[in-house]
Amino acid sequence: MRKFGVVAIWALVSACVVLLITLPISLQTQLVVGLFVLMVMMLMKLIRAEGIWRLIALSFGTAIVMRYVYWRTTSTLPPVSQLQDFIPGFLLYLAEMYSVMMLALSLFVVATPLPPRPSRGKSALDRPQDLPTVDVFIPSYNEAPELLANTMAAAKALDYPADKLNVWLLDDGGTVQKRHSPKVSEAHVAEDRHRRLQQLCRDLDVHYLTRERNEHAKAGNLNNGLAHSSGDLIAVFDADHAPARDFLRETVGYFAEDPKLFLVQTPHFFLNPDPLERNLQTFLKMPSENEMFYGVIQRGLDKWNAAFFCGSAAVLSRKALNATQGFSGVSITEDCETAVALHSAGWNSVYVDRPLIAGLQPATFASFIGQRSRWAQGMMQILRFRFPLLKRGLSLPQRLCYMSSTLFWLFPFPRAIFLIAPLFYLFFDLQIFTASGGEFLAYTLSYMIVNLMMQNYLYGSFRWPWISELYEYVQTVHLLPAVVSVALHPSRPTFKVTAKDESISYSRLSELSLPFFIIFFVLLVGMAVAAYRVYAEPFKADVTLVVGGWNLLNLIMAGCALGVVSERGQRASTRRVKVSRRCEYKAGDEWLPGTIEDVSVNGMRIKMLGANAERALQHEKSEVRFVTHFDGQQHVLPVTIRNQTDEGETVDIGCLYKPDRPEHNKLVADLIFANSEQWTQFQHSRRGNPGLVRGTIWFLGVAAFQTYRGLVYAFRHAFSRAPQERLSSSGVGAPR
Repeated sequence: MRKFGVVAIWALVSACVVLLITLPISLQTQLVVGLFVLMVMMLMKLIRAEGIWRLIALSFGTAIVMRYVYWRTTSTLPPVSQLQDFIPGFLLYLAEMYSVMMLALSLFVVATPLPPRPSRGKSALDRPQDLPTVDVFIPSYNEAPELLANTMAAAKALDYPADKLNVWLLDDGGTVQKRHSPKVSEAHVAEDRHRRLQQLCRDLDVHYLTRERNEHAKAGNLNNGLAHSSGDLIAVFDADHAPARDFLRETVGYFAEDPKLFLVQTPHFFLNPDPLERNLQTFLKMPSENEMFYGVIQRGLDKWNAAFFCGSAAVLSRKALNATQGFSGVSITEDCETAVALHSAGWNSVYVDRPLIAGLQPATFASFIGQRSRWAQGMMQILRFRFPLLKRGLSLPQRLCYMSSTLFWLFPFPRAIFLIAPLFYLFFDLQIFTASGGEFLAYTLSYMIVNLMMQNYLYGSFRWPWISELYEYVQTVHLLPAVVSVALHPSRPTFKVTAKDESISYSRLSELSLPFFIIFFVLLVGMAVAAYRVYAEPFKADVTLVVGGWNLLNLIMAGCALGVVSERGQRASTRRVKVSRRCEYKAGDEWLPGTIEDVSVNGMRIKMLGANAERALQHEKSEVRFVTHFDGQQHVLPVTIRNQTDEGETVDIGCLYKPDRPEHNKLVADLIFANSEQWTQFQHSRRGNPGLVRGTIWFLGVAAFQTYRGLVYAFRHAFSRAPQERLSSSGVGAPR
C-alpha cells in the first residue's frame, strides 16, 4: 500500500510538471516567468545556497529549459514541404536537443557530487606487515631518458615498505621488433634507447622490461607487465607523471575496505599550461580545463560507482584485472574501456580527489589536438563496440554515467552547426528557425541565460563562463573529421603517443591555424551582411538583429581562438615549480644559508642575502645541501651557477644541476615531486568563481585582445620573410 502511495505521488508530480511545461501562456507572461526564475537562481547563488536549495534552484532552471524544448519542438520547425529550410532547421534542432540531453546527463552526474574523501595518509602505514605488494608500471614509448629518470626516481621514493614495492619501466620503444626494423636509422635509435634505459634502470634499481612486438599499444604493454610481475596491486604512472611520496599512503588502504574494489583513481595535475592557458596567459589565475573533470565530474561519477580509470595516477587490483583478461585493448582509450569491462563484471571503483602526481601537458596546439583526437576517437570506439547503455552487468546509473562520458565527444557536430546556422539566414535567407524577435527574447534568450546559470551552479569555481565553449570551438575544427572518420571506420584509428616536454623557441602561428582565420573572416563578412540587411529590409529587422547577435557571439569566440593558435614563445625548456625550502650553498669551505625558491627538471633558483651571495658567486661550480623528504637527512647536489638577479638586499642565483650519480636523480625528484600539498595549494589558489556577469565581461576583454594579437601574428607571418626572428620568444615585435 505504501509503495502504491509513493508511485501515486510521483505520478501526480510528473503530471503537474507536464502541465506546467505545456501550459499555453502569453509572451509577456513567459518573459516575466523567465526573469523571475533568473532572479531566484541569482539570489540563491549570492547566498551560497547548498543542499536541497541548490536542487531547488536547478529545478527552476530545468523548468525553463523544458518549456523551451516544448516550444522549440511544437512551434519553430520549418514546414517539411520546404526542404531547403527544413533540413538545416532540423539539423539545428537536433544540435540543440543534444545540448539539452547532455545538460540532463550532467545534472544526473554532478547535481550532488560526493564531497572529497578525507586524507588517510597518516594511518595508512600503521601495520606495514598487512600491506599488499605493489608493482609500479611506467609505460614508455619515445620519452627522453632524462624525463624517465625523474619519474622512476620519484616512484622509487614512494613512502612504502621497500620489500613490498617494485618499480617497472615498460619500454615499448626498445622492443625486438623496433630494434630489428628494416630501416637502419630506426633500428639504431631503438637499440641505443634499449641500452641506455637498461643502464638507467640498473642505476636506479628499477626493473626494465620490453617485449617482442608492439601489439595493442599501451594496453598490450601493460598486459606484458602483468605477465612478468606478481604484486597484489598495480600502480600506473605515465612516463611524464611523477608521483608524490604519499601517493600509495593515500590510495592503497581502500582495497582493504572493499574486496570487490578494482580501482582507486586520483586526479592528473599538470606543471605546465596547455596551449590555451599559455597563449591566453590564464594558467596562474584560472582553473585548468581538466579541473572541471577531476574536481567535479569524477566526484559525481564516484557517487554512482562509475569513476573510471584515466590511464595514469591510479592503483588497480591484479585480481580484478585477471578476472577480465587484463587491460582491454579494443579501443585506443584502453583506460575507460578497461573500467567499463570491470564495472560490468561487478567490481567497484573509488575516486580520491587530491593531486598526488605532477605531469606535463602538450605544449603546442598541434600536439593538444592530436591528444584530443585520440580521446575522441577512443570514446567513439567504446560507444560503438561496448555501447554502455545496453552493457550487461552495469547498473542504470553506471550506464547513464558512461553514456555521458562517451556522448560528450560528439560535441564537434552541434558546435559546427551552431557556428554556421546564422550564416544560412544571413547569406541565403533560409528560414531555419521560425520565430519572431519577441519570441526569441522570451524563450531562447531566457533559456540560454538559464543554461549558463545552471552550468555556473554545477561547476562554479572549476570552470569560468564561456571557457568550455572556447575549448570546444578550438577542438571542433579538427576533431570533426576525426570523429567522422571513426564513425565510418571504427577499427581504423591507432594509438599515437602524446608528445612530452615540448618547448616553443619562438613565437609563431600554429601549423593548424589557417582554418581559424578563414572562419573568422567569413563570420566578419556575415556581420557586414547583417548590418546591410537591417538597413535594406527594415520589416525583418527584429529577426535579422537576433541572428546578427548570434553571429556576433560566434565572431567573438572565433576571434579569441586566433589568440589560441598564435603560439607564444617560451624561454625555459622545462617548467618551473615554486617551492620554499631551506638550503645551504657551498662557497669554498663555507656553507652559506639560502632558500630554494623554485625548481625545474634542469635547475633551481636560490635566494640569498646580498653579502652571502657575493661569496657564493665567486665559486661557479659548487654544491647545494638540503634535507630530503625520503629520509629526513641532508644530501648534497652538485650545481653550477647560470645567472644572478640583484633584488636589493637579496640576490637570486640560478643554478643548473650537475648530477653524476643515480642518487642525484633522486634528489632532483625529491625537490620537484615529493610534496603533494604544494599541488593542492596551487589548485586552490586558482579556484575563484567570478560569476556569470563578471566572468562574461572578463571573457569579452580577453577575446578582444586575443583577436588583435592573432591578427598581428597573421600579418607578420604573411609579410615577413623570417617570422621566427620578428616574433621572438622575448616578445619583441609581437604582443605578448
